[in-house]
Amino acid sequence: MRFIDKLDRMIERNDSLLCVGLDTDRSKIPKHLSEKKEGLLDFNRTIIDETSDLVCCYKLNMAFYESIGVDGIKLLMETINYIPKDIPTILDGKRGDIGNTAKYYASEIFKLYRADATTVNPYMGIDSIGPFLKYKDRCTFVLCRTSNPSANDFQDLIVSRDNLPIYQIVARKIKEWNKIGNCGAVVGATYPEELKIVRSILGDEIPILIPGVGKQGGDLERAVRYGTNSNGKNAIINSSRSIIYASSGKDFAREARRSAEKLKNDINLFRQ
Repeated sequence: MRFIDKLDRMIERNDSLLCVGLDTDRSKIPKHLSEKKEGLLDFNRTIIDETSDLVCCYKLNMAFYESIGVDGIKLLMETINYIPKDIPTILDGKRGDIGNTAKYYASEIFKLYRADATTVNPYMGIDSIGPFLKYKDRCTFVLCRTSNPSANDFQDLIVSRDNLPIYQIVARKIKEWNKIGNCGAVVGATYPEELKIVRSILGDEIPILIPGVGKQGGDLERAVRYGTNSNGKNAIINSSRSIIYASSGKDFAREARRSAEKLKNDINLFRQ
């Protein structure tokens, strides 16, 4: 099943645009859990159990797992395998390299880890993105207007040929590359006006992954209103720390669910 169809089914089933980020940090998990792989896996499984009826997908940032070493790779694989198969998974690696290398990054993410989607950096152009797009049933989210404070160092620069900022040119390229419906865009909730412009460029069919709500302080209402398509869909609102670390105590599961449910309901207040 194509990612976009899997996503649509889960949005309908759970009435949700919420994506929970499983950015598992050994220094932040509840103290009663072991910081070894077993304790981290127990933490992840508990979060999934508590939120799987509230989400449209899960996103796992690879750095939190790769930094642990071999046990982290095992933790990543076991976490992905634990997520119910009908819920899409986004593996956030922000890869970007020459075509020959990108081919192996794509194989790692889509064949080894069996993720449904990933994130890539467009700086090297289609050469670095093409190998990911060959996986027709998966989705490749291209960084477009990111949520970090220094995003404007490059992304707002005006390119003289088109007299447009770089992020808008990237949005146009994403639409161009979406020939078989397996491209997405990453646009931060911290830049809502830019999000509105990107949605107008992409049209209804292309999903937008929207980080930056919660701890980063993005504008939730405008993120939802500007990021969704005309059917109130195809926006994936990601939140990580404010949900999975809602409590550092033994009540972490209950508090994670409470935070996720509140955010899901708040999102739905603003859907068209």
